[in-house]
Amino acid sequence: MSEANGAARPSSSNPPRREHVPLAILYMLGATVLFSASSAASKWLVAYYPIGEVLFTRTLVALITCASFVFPYTGLAVYRTKRLRHHTMRSVSQACSQAFLLIAFSMMPLAGAIAINFSSPLFATLACALLLKEKVGPARWGALLVGFCGVLIVSHPGPDTFQIGALFALANAVLYGSVTAGVRSMTATESAETLTLYQLTMLTGFFTLLLPLGWTTPTAVDVGWMIFNGVSNAIGQYWWTRSLHLAPASAVAPFYYLSLVWASMLGFAIWGEVPTLFLIVGSAIVVASGLFLLWRENSARQSQTMAQAAAE
Repeated sequence: MSEANGAARPSSSNPPRREHVPLAILYMLGATVLFSASSAASKWLVAYYPIGEVLFTRTLVALITCASFVFPYTGLAVYRTKRLRHHTMRSVSQACSQAFLLIAFSMMPLAGAIAINFSSPLFATLACALLLKEKVGPARWGALLVGFCGVLIVSHPGPDTFQIGALFALANAVLYGSVTAGVRSMTATESAETLTLYQLTMLTGFFTLLLPLGWTTPTAVDVGWMIFNGVSNAIGQYWWTRSLHLAPASAVAPFYYLSLVWASMLGFAIWGEVPTLFLIVGSAIVVASGLFLLWRENSARQSQTMAQAAAE
């Protein structure tokens, strides 16, 4: 967006960003595969190890992975910020969000937890309306209500009892949506590297506090899975960010929902989880609501750009 506010003639030191939509889609597809694999690894590990241990090892490995790419170019200067309080608030919220998601993984099918997590854009829109005072018209309110109905369908009472894990998945979606709204305001002053490194550093510190509550010495094989969990999460995050850098969100964000397809395949292959009709229908409603909100946001942005161009 900074390019639109720049000078009329681009300087040689700051060339205009070049979009590469096909490559961006490939990055997003790769990110969805890695995110789904990381989620499956987390679900597998929490069945044998304390949640705090799984969270700590995943975040520590992700921090080391990201730092190995960022530090050679920025050094410790990446931690320079005037918004330490906001970084802390964001990290506390995200620590709770990730803990809730892993609890959900331990209590319900993988695809179901991820489907409910896809409702986070709905809560991000709600948070922006309440916290950032953004205008939300009747159409977007309607999409929020319809999307929430999809969440209720996914988390309906099953043949045994109500899926308590769905409540944790929903709590994760609410917190994650709120974090998204907060990050949106932070990007005006903070780089992607600063946001990522502060997040991972603080999360590692927070999850360290959970280790006294339980620690099980992992086997050599499970150490490998823990490393895979952290590395895949870190690379997936980078590819996701890179995708949004190379193309507009409207072009690549719809492909993010393929995570649900990979999660369903992994859930069936590893745990024999067969998608129910409620999961399929509810997921379709949640995804459709998210895509509608994305389309509305992109249309509003294009209208605003055209109005500004006409005014000039």
